[in-house]
Amino acid sequence: MSGDSAAEAAAGGGRPSAWVADVVLALAMALVVAVVIAAATENAGSAEPGAYAFAAGLGALVLLRRRAPRLMLVLTVLGIFAYYTLGFVPIGMALPAVAALYSAAELRRTGWAVAAGVVLLAVATYFRVTGSEPSAYLTVYDFLTNVALVAAAVALGVAVRLGREARERAAQIRALTAAQEARAAERRMQAERLRIARDLHDAVGHNLSVVALHANVAAEAVGRDDDAARGALERVRSAASDTLHELRATVKVLRGGDTMPTTGVIGLAGIDALVAPARSTGLDVVVDVDVPPGSIDAAVDAAASRIVTEALTNVLRHSGARRARVAVTVAEPGAPGRLDAAGGSSGPRDDGSPAGGRLRIEVSDDGAGAGAASEGSGISGMRERAHLLGGTLRAGDAPAGGFAVVAELPATLDP
Repeated sequence: MSGDSAAEAAAGGGRPSAWVADVVLALAMALVVAVVIAAATENAGSAEPGAYAFAAGLGALVLLRRRAPRLMLVLTVLGIFAYYTLGFVPIGMALPAVAALYSAAELRRTGWAVAAGVVLLAVATYFRVTGSEPSAYLTVYDFLTNVALVAAAVALGVAVRLGREARERAAQIRALTAAQEARAAERRMQAERLRIARDLHDAVGHNLSVVALHANVAAEAVGRDDDAARGALERVRSAASDTLHELRATVKVLRGGDTMPTTGVIGLAGIDALVAPARSTGLDVVVDVDVPPGSIDAAVDAAASRIVTEALTNVLRHSGARRARVAVTVAEPGAPGRLDAAGGSSGPRDDGSPAGGRLRIEVSDDGAGAGAASEGSGISGMRERAHLLGGTLRAGDAPAGGFAVVAELPATLDP
């Protein structure tokens, strides 16, 4: 038995309903052949028990249809030849082979079924034409009847197989679609987790940096400048309150599955509020923002504000700088230039296209430079934000000293 026959047996042979159908088909085949033998025997006037044994045998062969369809077909054809060789009453060539032809065609053995049908028709035609008895003469009716039986059996088997395969393909498509939807949902969930992590890192990290700096100021001012100590503690309280608010909002999202709120994102229109915590630590922050209203999309505006916040947080944490500069501009279409680490223009963009329609963000300081801080999650998060919007971000030592973060984002996103 071939490997594909075994696969078919494993697929269909183990189902009780399939075996019941095979038994019913076997009984039906044996009964039909027996009825035809009985009718022919009645006309001949003599009973032939051996012929009924062949009817039972042809029916029993049907039980092999799922495990060995080709063997069943060959044994059926040989059994029909043996039946006529023993001189039993004629019952036709095609009728006893109907079940075998149907089964072979249904189980992907259409070529075998057609070949067997042609052999049976050819043998029947030959003996009818060459027979000496008048009853053996070939008639158009007999020939067309045999052809119709063979064609109907093969066509029915093919139709049943195609219908079953169509149902299987539909089930596979449904399963694949469900799997793709599950993967898409998982990707959306993962993207949302990353977004929450970035937002939480930016907000909490910035606020905690402010808390640490003002706590140091308060500790140094206690007993010497109580007003300065009280002011520093007030800023600590405000930053801690903002951090708790961000944490509560995040926990609510994680518990309830809601979308992360964006109310904490100020945007470039509130740039003064973004740099106020850094200024409150004594850092001299110069702001130069030239972004006309409506020139950038809301998503770009939110990402830009987060990048500015995180860049200033890095300045507070690592650089030891006294002065920082925040410059945000929109390059109009056709404006040449590519930003270098210091924020200057250095010719056309890497891809040869102009830098038009892009938002340029530069945060630089006069601190210790990259030697004071290796690239951590802050810079990685800023770079990831820029890449998600189709932009770029570079961070490193500035030629004039200090550290610079330079980002380029598309001013507007494609719909």
